[in-house]
Amino acid sequence: MHPSLPTTASSISVSTAPDESDLVRLLTPDGVRVDHPDAAWSGSDADLLALHRDMVLTRRIDTEGYALQRHGELGLWPPSLGQEAVQVGTARALRPRDMAFPTYRDHGVIWVRGVPPERLLGLYRGSEMGGWNPDEHRVALPTIIIGAQCLHACGYAMGIVMDEAVGHSDGERDEAVTVYLGDGATSQGDTLEALSWAASFTLPVVFVIENNQYAISTPTNRPGAVPLVRRADGFGIPGVRVDGNDVLACQAVMETALQRARDGRGPTLIEAVTFRRGAHTTSDDPTRYREASEEEYWEARDPIARVRALLDSTGSHAEALAALDAEADALGERLRAACRAVPDPDLADMFDRMYVEPTPELREQREAVLAWRALGDEEAVTA
Repeated sequence: MHPSLPTTASSISVSTAPDESDLVRLLTPDGVRVDHPDAAWSGSDADLLALHRDMVLTRRIDTEGYALQRHGELGLWPPSLGQEAVQVGTARALRPRDMAFPTYRDHGVIWVRGVPPERLLGLYRGSEMGGWNPDEHRVALPTIIIGAQCLHACGYAMGIVMDEAVGHSDGERDEAVTVYLGDGATSQGDTLEALSWAASFTLPVVFVIENNQYAISTPTNRPGAVPLVRRADGFGIPGVRVDGNDVLACQAVMETALQRARDGRGPTLIEAVTFRRGAHTTSDDPTRYREASEEEYWEARDPIARVRALLDSTGSHAEALAALDAEADALGERLRAACRAVPDPDLADMFDRMYVEPTPELREQREAVLAWRALGDEEAVTA
């Protein structure tokens, strides 16, 4: 007999304050720059403003996506509120030729890689048969199956190594791979197999665990009593634990890991400690499994607010910040208009995308759809 599952916040709540003793941090929650012996960020004010812009616009995409779902324009939306720093910081460390494999919540990664956010909305509206060409933006389509993207990333990284082995590369490696996963994915076999392959073949891949404290309703400390970064020890690869709400630390740590991959020294596992302040998806109710005090704790560590505090302390950026507010409002209107204007997909088109040569069963099913559609058109005309 299975034990009864807890369903109230009080029965499965976790410690409000996680252990931060080993975190790489370069920017405190109050927006104060600090040093760390293993990481450094040497960007300019312009670089800081660019990171802030990416996070603000990522949050606006997320806010609009959530609202559009609530208004019935999208079938589902996975909020990323609170996770902007780890997504933007690590993605900004990528070079143009690098390849990223995101989860369904990595709106910031997709934004930084240059994918028009309208294409992201199309996936969750059910009007896109894919979304975008992964090779064009160097970011794969979001993966819904938990942990599967880890194997995809390792397969791609193995392709890089094999191309070099047969002389199909330009010599010095200028390409690396990163894969994003949630804390819940560390319990999946696909993830563990991927870590094993990456270690065994010294693959140029960086695993970024966005530890947002919950695998849907299961706290991170339920499946394991030690930090997730310790998983790296079992595979003989280096691991680093970073403040996932510190965009400077996330970029710095990621740059080091990517360079290690390019140098032929193999994979790295990064655990970015952050918090999902919204629901798992719009079909979830987080009040059933976590306390308000925990949300308040993390709200005070907001990744955007701490960068804004740093900007306010380094000089006058009022004009740039005002322009950003206007840009965010324009982006919101653009997304709302684009979502409402998306045409319904052609259902018959999906049969042509299954195989290079359609099977007899697919041909039969496609004809049935076309006949059904023709019947509907005739009824509309006669009415």
